[in-house]
Amino acid sequence: MQAKGADEVNLARRQDFLARLLPHLQGQPAEGWLYRDAVDEVLPSIERQQWPFFLLLTREYFHFWTDDIKAIASLSAGGGFNVEPPPLAHTEESLKQVWARLDTEKFSVAETWPLKAYLAALREEGADKAVAETRQKLIKLLLVQLRDVTEKNGKHYRAAVESVLPLFVMKETRTLFLIVVREFFYFWMGDPDAATHTLLE
Repeated sequence: MQAKGADEVNLARRQDFLARLLPHLQGQPAEGWLYRDAVDEVLPSIERQQWPFFLLLTREYFHFWTDDIKAIASLSAGGGFNVEPPPLAHTEESLKQVWARLDTEKFSVAETWPLKAYLAALREEGADKAVAETRQKLIKLLLVQLRDVTEKNGKHYRAAVESVLPLFVMKETRTLFLIVVREFFYFWMGDPDAATHTLLE
């Protein structure tokens, strides 16, 4: 990260976050689900304003923890490491405030067609009206952040997700949001097999 331009303050922040995370990983096998569980354990102890930075760090550090040299080299060569995360989406608002505003938010045809395809896939899976409406609003939260994206790819999508994530104080709501946006990604990208990634469980 120093080679990528991280200054002493940035490196100190990373070291502090890792000092919180690593005790949860000590002696654990290099499994992705164990890593995610450790991140979930530490996240509530981090100021919500700092979540995008922490999530950026943990996503990058995973490859070092698993000693995946090829992934590290590939990310480094492809500009996959970021010194700073994107800014927060809603720094002064609560989820309740943002949620209420979505009812009057206008969305373009380009924004709504992948959402409609996602909702159709949910109906095929047997989702009831309440489930579909909740997931629709979660996606709309994300779509607002994706408006400034000029290139559709996983990196920009993750950045938008992580800028919204601090709105979710409750772990259960945060987990649902992450499930929904993982499913929606394939619809947003226009994957013809997107519906195979939709699971109500």
